[in-house]
Amino acid sequence: MAADTTTLTTDCLFARTRVQVCDALRSVVPGLPEEVVQRVDLTPTRDPSHGDMATNAAMLAAKPARRKPADIAAELVAKLSELPEIAKAEAAGPGFVNLTLRPEVLQGVAVSVLKAGERYGRSTMGQGTRVNVEYVSANPTGPMHVGHCRGAVVGDALANLLEAAGSPVTREYYINDAGTQVVALTWATYWRYLQAIGTEISADDFSPLTPNGLQYQGEYLIPVAESIVKTHGRALANAEGGPADPSVWFETVRREALTQMMAAIREDLEALGISHEVFASEAETLASGRVDAAIAKLDSKGLLYEGVLEPPKGKMPEDWEARPQTLFRSTEFGDDQDRALRKSDGTNTYFANDIGYHAQKAENADVLIDVLGADHGGYVSRMRAAISALTDGKTGFEVVMCQIVRVVKNGEPVKMSKRAGTFVTLRDLLDEVGKDAVRFTMLTRKADAQMEFDLDAVVAQTRDNPVFYVQYAHARCRSVLRSAETMFGAESVTPEALCEADLSNLSSDVELAVLRRLAAFPRSVEAAATAREPHRIATYCIDLASDFHALWNRGREDTTLRFLHENDRATSLAKLALVSAIAGTLRCALTILGVVPVEEMR
Repeated sequence: MAADTTTLTTDCLFARTRVQVCDALRSVVPGLPEEVVQRVDLTPTRDPSHGDMATNAAMLAAKPARRKPADIAAELVAKLSELPEIAKAEAAGPGFVNLTLRPEVLQGVAVSVLKAGERYGRSTMGQGTRVNVEYVSANPTGPMHVGHCRGAVVGDALANLLEAAGSPVTREYYINDAGTQVVALTWATYWRYLQAIGTEISADDFSPLTPNGLQYQGEYLIPVAESIVKTHGRALANAEGGPADPSVWFETVRREALTQMMAAIREDLEALGISHEVFASEAETLASGRVDAAIAKLDSKGLLYEGVLEPPKGKMPEDWEARPQTLFRSTEFGDDQDRALRKSDGTNTYFANDIGYHAQKAENADVLIDVLGADHGGYVSRMRAAISALTDGKTGFEVVMCQIVRVVKNGEPVKMSKRAGTFVTLRDLLDEVGKDAVRFTMLTRKADAQMEFDLDAVVAQTRDNPVFYVQYAHARCRSVLRSAETMFGAESVTPEALCEADLSNLSSDVELAVLRRLAAFPRSVEAAATAREPHRIATYCIDLASDFHALWNRGREDTTLRFLHENDRATSLAKLALVSAIAGTLRCALTILGVVPVEEMR
């Protein structure tokens, strides 16, 4: 049978070795089903004394082969020990096989990194799988706040990660420009408009005029209103300068308020380093008839019926009553209850509108990923059911949940933004610590874990600050390379020149540890993309920085580990190849996170 194929680039040592392990397994267990072989994994060992890699191949093959894992492992050890790249293979535990590579194999990782350049770690795993990542999608009713920030960073880094793993990715923002919140924004903007033309009207006086009370009273609407005055003057008020009939002003104010709020949101996103390819309008989706088309499609499949839902669990709402509605048989697709698509008065539910929007996205994607706040947990199963029903299971639907962020300074919660009225804005955060610190810090924890954003810690230049720790590692690498240019000439320390260096001098335990870490990066990219967890790349950066700093510190005590030896060019070039590979891998990882690596610390 042909050798196993790999989704990773040939720069990946783990992928190349896995091919060899799979070939050995096929030889040891002839006729093993290919689906079993494809599940073979090769992972870094936690303890270097146990080797460089470990594989579960023997355990996977045991059941279908009807053999003991230990017996298969023993034969795999014998087979793999014959390979010139393997220094030692040994069985461990219930059927694992540990592999120790020859030093020259690990040394070659530095060359792989230097040759791959900015493409190191990239994969073809997702090739042919189109992914739509929808993130942020904040209601355009106010400035972006810290809660939006985490979802924005996670979504953007996830999109970058999936692209690094080979998937074509569309970054999408859903503009909620229909519904009651936009109505509330419009009335609030009109209140500020009246004030801007000199009408003295307080929030208490204006609130009874609105459909549901005056909801948005932050100062951020003042410049929006002033802009409307510049364009329309007093034409949107009555003759005395008071509130006119909504037919005179409502649509104009709604349109201009939304335009300006979205412009402000885009500016904030740009400052955070985020750019979406698609901004989809809820109002346009509703007007296009896509919602009704999606409902009709579900109906044509026999998945709709008229029925009455069970009363909500827990405390009964006072206004609840059993009413016949148009229900979707979502329980047939794994949901815990059927869901209403049309109310008893014939109007669509919010869920129906969301189905129409997601059906639109599914036309150009194989997988839909929504990055949402943690309060959307009940949304997942119903939307997954709808997408499965509409696409006959061909389009996947996933949700990445982001927990809340608590911002503190001097150990205390940060005060609310006066301009926003009720919350800490994204712009406040960016002005305080900068884009890269915000992005990296937001990615140091798994998205669904609560986090505390400590403004003091993020700007501290200490080892305990992961942003500083990683950036300092890259800056140190660049400093060494600049010194080397002075010592040996710039042409001697280019990546191309360093690929020709004799790397046999990279043989200490600490140098080999760094090379193992570099070898694991492509595998880390695939694993993070598969799990939809970009925080794993931030963790990798921290681990690689730790390895490098350890190597730097060991060089203070052991002169043989120092990077520059003015009287030993060959040794220096070998060390510089490693330093350049570390810097290059950090750049590749930080690029996925959307963080710019610094050349020097100031």
